[in-house]
Amino acid sequence: MLHLDTGNTGFMILCTSLVMLMTPGLAFFYGGLVGRKNVLAIMIQSFVSMGWTTVIWYLYGYSLCFSGDWHGVIGNFHLAFLRGVNLTTPSLPSDTIPAFVFIAYQMMFAIITPALISGAFTNRVTFKAYMLFLTGWLTFVYFPFVHMVWGGGFLQQWGVKDFAGGIVVHNIAGIAALASVLYVGKRHTADRGPHSIPLVALGTGLLWFGWYGFNAGSEMRVDSVTATAFLNTDLAASFAAVAWLLVAWFNEKKPKFLGLLTGAVAGLATVTPAAGYVSPTTAVIIGIVAGVVCYYAVEMKNKMQWDDALDVWGVHGVGGFLGIVMLGIFANKQFNPDGANGLLYGDPTFLLKQVVAVTFSSVWAFVFTYAMLRIIDMFTTVKVSEMSEEIGLDESIHGEHAYEEGPGHDDLVHAGTR
Repeated sequence: MLHLDTGNTGFMILCTSLVMLMTPGLAFFYGGLVGRKNVLAIMIQSFVSMGWTTVIWYLYGYSLCFSGDWHGVIGNFHLAFLRGVNLTTPSLPSDTIPAFVFIAYQMMFAIITPALISGAFTNRVTFKAYMLFLTGWLTFVYFPFVHMVWGGGFLQQWGVKDFAGGIVVHNIAGIAALASVLYVGKRHTADRGPHSIPLVALGTGLLWFGWYGFNAGSEMRVDSVTATAFLNTDLAASFAAVAWLLVAWFNEKKPKFLGLLTGAVAGLATVTPAAGYVSPTTAVIIGIVAGVVCYYAVEMKNKMQWDDALDVWGVHGVGGFLGIVMLGIFANKQFNPDGANGLLYGDPTFLLKQVVAVTFSSVWAFVFTYAMLRIIDMFTTVKVSEMSEEIGLDESIHGEHAYEEGPGHDDLVHAGTR
């Protein structure tokens, strides 16, 4: 029975709006990182998820995540089309919030998660294949992990903790990105991005702002844990941004704005699973470790010559993994009685559970993503032609341009060197 709390409900509507804003933020972030000929192609992959994922979520996604249980892995179709949900239906985690608000909030998570992956294979994948990928990945990777971790599935029953999506969002998206890169292969045409660091900065600002709804909202009510998660989100992002800036400055001899921005996102991704379970001091440690480790993960990717164009694996895959493991070390019930005590607070088995869960999620995401791309390739070509890549996907696939015709960036560069 619903016991409506207008404060909690109003707060969750606000948080839902903040998380929604993260997807346009991601589009700007990714759009600035690519060259001028592929801006719209990468941005539409985020925006189309806002439309298509919502359709899937209404049809069967919410039901598979939060209705029934099949062997602890996935739900059932009892709530398909939101059947039976009415004004008096309470949300699953809190009877003070209407189910409709919880449905909308979780939908925003579903929208941004597959969009994160698109940064890895930018400039290389046909739009038709991306739409099939979006559908299949949500159904066979995202929905099962939402159910397993948050919807009463076996990982939740086992005691695995993930406050706002270290496994459910960042780890599985980042590992899927790596599988996509290894399947699709390298770009034939060198991309001259980032074409607009100011666009990246705008995207980072929107992501950072929206992330307060992502993390603080995951408490599902307004209390002291909500406040801790809010503060921890900012601390981790800030310390990671500075850590990445300093490490990059030391290695590259110049303080790069792009490094500062990327570091902030790495900190945000890494603190996500721990935000409501750890102390502010721990959030500082998580931020510093994220800034340093994710920087070197990106360096390793470059050495391995993986063409993860926008570092989705290094930032989200590694960050999500790191956050889940560090939660296993630093979780502290003093900061959330509903949480757990990690290794440093007397429970080594909790760390073991976290490590097993995130290893399992990594393997599942990699195998299912790689297999899905192979299957999609049987029905429609996944990788664009060399000609299409050379022209740019904005023109060859979408027939649109981000900027007015005339001398583009490449022409100006050549003109300046003649």
